[in-house]
Amino acid sequence: MPSGELKGRVAWVTGGGSGIGLAGSIEMAKAGAQVVISGRSAQTLKTGAAEATAAGVSVETVPLDVADRNAVERVAKDIVARHQRIDILVNSAGTNIAGGKRNFRTMSLDGWDEVVAINLSGLFYCCFAVVPAMRAQKGGLIINVSSWAGRYGTPLTGPAYNATKRAVVALSESINMEECVHGIRATSVLPGEVATPILERRPVPPSQEERERMLQAEDLGATILYLATLPARACVNELIISPTWNRFYVGGFETKKG
Repeated sequence: MPSGELKGRVAWVTGGGSGIGLAGSIEMAKAGAQVVISGRSAQTLKTGAAEATAAGVSVETVPLDVADRNAVERVAKDIVARHQRIDILVNSAGTNIAGGKRNFRTMSLDGWDEVVAINLSGLFYCCFAVVPAMRAQKGGLIINVSSWAGRYGTPLTGPAYNATKRAVVALSESINMEECVHGIRATSVLPGEVATPILERRPVPPSQEERERMLQAEDLGATILYLATLPARACVNELIISPTWNRFYVGGFETKKG
């Protein structure tokens, strides 16, 4: 792939300091994009920027809690003010309730509110913030990271995660229905298990051997790059990607009862 395929493009990646978001950021930067990564942890952003540098590219960092709608608006406006455009938004920020308290028998309303605030409201705020700029430039791509659980809900991930990730698919389709006439397209990416830090929030974190069989962050980085480099006439509405050794098919999950 030509290194300058995304030259002149500006990409904003939430949850960009680690995992899927960082992998996608590095791949887009390698392809020539100007990439801005945001996230709640300043230390994670610093570490992510260092990983990008080690990979031979640079990214801008902007601390941001996507659940803060006013902060989201400020960051979007700042990116446009500095770069005159936003061509690609990757919504990769996400969370789930930690430990064994993510099911109806154990979860709290506070846990529900936290997941909804980040996985759904925060994602919507970012989409809402970039659409005006994309309309003005008559084009743009929004990549919303959903989940296997957004299509095939499981007890493992719990009702808050299942509901918000399924809502992401509906939101992406709403963008396509309303904004395709302005050249804006949205893709829901629904990955199965990916070996990223969010696995530590599981009731039983997977073993190293299990993680090695999962999708890796770089696999999703390549997926994001593929979507970002498609011609503007092409919209991938949904993309489901899973490990070949898929534990949702073969079993092997261990859960703790609360």
